[in-house]
Amino acid sequence: MDHLTNLQARRIALEAQGFCDRPHATPALRTLERTVARTGVLQVDSVNVLQRAHYMPLYSRMGSYDVDLLRRASSTTGRRPRHLVEYWAHVQALMPVELWPLMRHRMEHYRSERGKWGFTADADIEPRVLDAVRDRGPVTARDLEEEFSTGPRTKEHWGWNWSEARKVLDYLFLVGGVAIAGRTSQFEVLYDLPERVLPAAVLDAPTPTPQEAVTGLVRLAARSHGVASAPDLADYYRLRLQPAPGKPSAKVAIEELVEVGELTPVAVQGWKRQGYLHRDARLPRRVSARTLLSPFDPVVWERERAEALFDFFYRIEIYVPAEKRLHGYYVLPFLLGDRLVGRVDLKADRVARVLLVPGAFAEAGAPEETADELAAELRRLARWLDLDDVVVGRHGDLSDALRGALER
Repeated sequence: MDHLTNLQARRIALEAQGFCDRPHATPALRTLERTVARTGVLQVDSVNVLQRAHYMPLYSRMGSYDVDLLRRASSTTGRRPRHLVEYWAHVQALMPVELWPLMRHRMEHYRSERGKWGFTADADIEPRVLDAVRDRGPVTARDLEEEFSTGPRTKEHWGWNWSEARKVLDYLFLVGGVAIAGRTSQFEVLYDLPERVLPAAVLDAPTPTPQEAVTGLVRLAARSHGVASAPDLADYYRLRLQPAPGKPSAKVAIEELVEVGELTPVAVQGWKRQGYLHRDARLPRRVSARTLLSPFDPVVWERERAEALFDFFYRIEIYVPAEKRLHGYYVLPFLLGDRLVGRVDLKADRVARVLLVPGAFAEAGAPEETADELAAELRRLARWLDLDDVVVGRHGDLSDALRGALER
């Protein structure tokens, strides 16, 4: 198969992401593990206008599930080892613990750069902060803020005016000196020693060379994508694409995987870039999905890929001034079958127990049943979020039809 139609590529991609997996009547831990094996990572984001980002891809593939499953998978108990841990895998993301050794090359890079984003952690207090984590962990940055404060916290950078303790903890997290044990009910990170967070077998696993690690991550990205361009494969785990002196690259990894037959170059209808098909990719006869996708879902997080696969131009407008937004603050694409047929602006009003839909929009060529199918999906989403009703606003060309479908 050296040529794929756009429809074939789309179905392969959705199958690889788990949208053709047989549903379990009651999703359990094994359902979650199967799903994360498909997605590879669950992006973590603090926005909670609807539901935290890392919960949504599981819902989109598993249906209504008990969110405590994710807490159990990402925590350590006496009976069950941890399955997932947070690290800078795509961006901040939950990933299978087995990926920890593949991230060590990234940890070493952050160590050589003394962190990320240009923040400078105070090296003088680093040993003392680490001792505090060892003695008292798991701890939040707030737990240590006063003890390691060197003066009033700066207010000049809104949202980034981190305490000295937070800067050091974040640096230690990036370089693997501490790990994330979990989060508080206020979504604050709990830091602890890696040996108290991760299974011993993971910590004792051999460290691959940087290029071996990148090749391993590209292999995982190719499985999660099914078919992808080289930039798609590099972006999945945020890898350098082009070779540079002394640096690993996704391009070298792709060449290696093509040589051993794990990837096959293919031409995809409408794609400007070379495609690569994973040897285990399946082309389903049909995709019967009906679900909403988080803005941080792997299907749409690489916006150029979403446009190439689905002819779906998508930008999240959280940081756009309200008067300049086209669709709304927190807009989710609507997947029906193998197409993205619409998008809805959503907000969970937890006090009134209502799922608010300020705007609803149909894509060009959306099928006649789009409003009815979206209404059913919004009812399902509201039940999962423990909300009693769905209220549709007036914004968007689909809002009237959607309101009528909900009333019916």
